Amino acid sequence: PAPPALLPYVPRLSPMALPGKLTATTFALERPRCIFQQHSSASDAVWLVVAFANASASFRNPPSRAEVPLYQQLPTRGSYMTLETAVGTDPCPAPGPAVLRVGGDTACGAQAGQDPCNGPLPSPGPYRVKFLLMGCQGPKAESRWSEPILLPRASSPSAIDPRPVRAGSSDVVVISSLLASLGAVLALAVLSTLGAEVWAALCHQGLGTDAFARRSYRTHHIPPALPLPTGCGGSPPGLGCFASCPPA
Repeated sequence: PAPPALLPYVPRLSPMALPGKLTATTFALERPRCIFQQHSSASDAVWLVVAFANASASFRNPPSRAEVPLYQQLPTRGSYMTLETAVGTDPCPAPGPAVLRVGGDTACGAQAGQDPCNGPLPSPGPYRVKFLLMGCQGPKAESRWSEPILLPRASSPSAIDPRPVRAGSSDVVVISSLLASLGAVLALAVLSTLGAEVWAALCHQGLGTDAFARRSYRTHHIPPALPLPTGCGGSPPGLGCFASCPPA
């Protein structure tokens, strides 16, 4: 049979701002609107081919639906086909934007049948995808491969470091310094308050400096001093006695 027509369309992630556009097991693709209308008939179907990026070059289009690679074969073959959609499902012109969620069927991994399913992607990838138009006689047209799509990797609980993160930014250092200074000021205020209260208590008990001075310099145990003898004229001895006294 003739090889399928290669179309210029390149699949891409949805350009809309969607929650969960990329998760650890899924990604949201833009739906291929109006790209197969010149090559399709009412009985044809559009498939999505999902492959690991390093296995996309070796992928070969299946000649019939019976030979479509299944999701369960991804670990061994490196590729699978999913999201079979009748051509009439995507009319042209398109009424509005739409997406295809790759990996959204969480029950797919438990299915043991031979029906294609859209199971969660087992690893971050990267992956590449393309759309393939299949008819009763085999492939009829295909898009180009997408750019590699890498999924975010979920962190393992065992890989989380329980130790606190060291401060590495200037903002953290400044905040830490301010907190330390504030703690020092508070501690100084507390100590000052406690010291004032202790000092007030001591003064109230009569142990202050004034009371201590009064008690220390009281001399009740010392006998009173005797009056000093005076010489003639009332002069202290040793001074007026060397002078002649006037007659009485």
